[in-house]
Amino acid sequence: MFEKAEKDTNADVLWTWSYPEVTPDWQEVLLYKSPLNSDNPYSQFIYGQHNRQWFYIATQEVDNHPTLTKVKAFSLVLLCKDFNPEKYIALCQILCNAYVKTGRPSSMLGSYLSVLTKGSCASENNGTFLVKDFDVRKAYAESNLRDLIEMFGMETILIYTAMLLKRKVAVYHSNVQDLLAFTRSLPALVWHRQNWSIMSPYVHLKAQELESLNGNSILLMGFTDADVESHTELYDLYVNLPANEITLATHAKQIFGMGKLHKDIAQLMVQCIEEEETTEQQVIKEISVKTKELINNLKSLGEVVDEDDTPSISMDILKGKNLPPATQNFLYNLAAAEGFLQL
Repeated sequence: MFEKAEKDTNADVLWTWSYPEVTPDWQEVLLYKSPLNSDNPYSQFIYGQHNRQWFYIATQEVDNHPTLTKVKAFSLVLLCKDFNPEKYIALCQILCNAYVKTGRPSSMLGSYLSVLTKGSCASENNGTFLVKDFDVRKAYAESNLRDLIEMFGMETILIYTAMLLKRKVAVYHSNVQDLLAFTRSLPALVWHRQNWSIMSPYVHLKAQELESLNGNSILLMGFTDADVESHTELYDLYVNLPANEITLATHAKQIFGMGKLHKDIAQLMVQCIEEEETTEQQVIKEISVKTKELINNLKSLGEVVDEDDTPSISMDILKGKNLPPATQNFLYNLAAAEGFLQL
């Protein structure tokens, strides 16, 4: 579905069109996220996830345009089931251009319906859009782990551990574009899961949004409000990007006990970016290979009890291996995250 909000020349912001109709609650969330109601530049493209649905918002200024004489700027919103920002940036651009050219929402609807039914749309002036050109794996690989590791060095292991153990992570940056770029990179640390649905990269500290995080398997959250740091009930690990700081919530410190195993993984990540020619994909691959090795070693410690070779691991089994306490605790929590715990 898609809808459109406009800011008119009197600075009033209103929903003007939708297909099909969305609920008032959804409209409220989308309206306060839209750059029309903020100081963010109108040209920004933002996205996020709310109630298990992705939203993509493209905003364009059209002040004094001949087809939209009473409109200062507008936001086009797409509500979708999949995570693929590059795909929806391209589609939004085509739809926005069609609207600016004609001044009629129906000009957008035709292209939108063509994409839904045929997987493509074409226009003499706007070019061609093909759904098949946007493989979701490319969207997953659009990460920036190099900058992450350069920023935090050996402390990157804390973020890696949080993602691997499925702990809740809150990320803060006042700039929404920097926030989105960083947050979308973190699921690539656990590439073997190929799961970006755990992420809600643009959350406001509003009751309806915070309530929707409960029970929705959201582990990774992005905020532009620095007050999130005081909401320790929301996270186990807090990342303050402007300050380059990582903070553990008091209730989660035991989970993040570090040992030699963690140091080895941290050193590997730092070494991955030492060569300037190392690509982002190579960084992802190196970390993924190490993670798979770690999980395979964990599997070898367990007992196979069913036909699909899923290992069964208990704390007693780990204690019997005479592992260091930090490693033992880490592997137990990893077994829980991977579904290996003995029931």
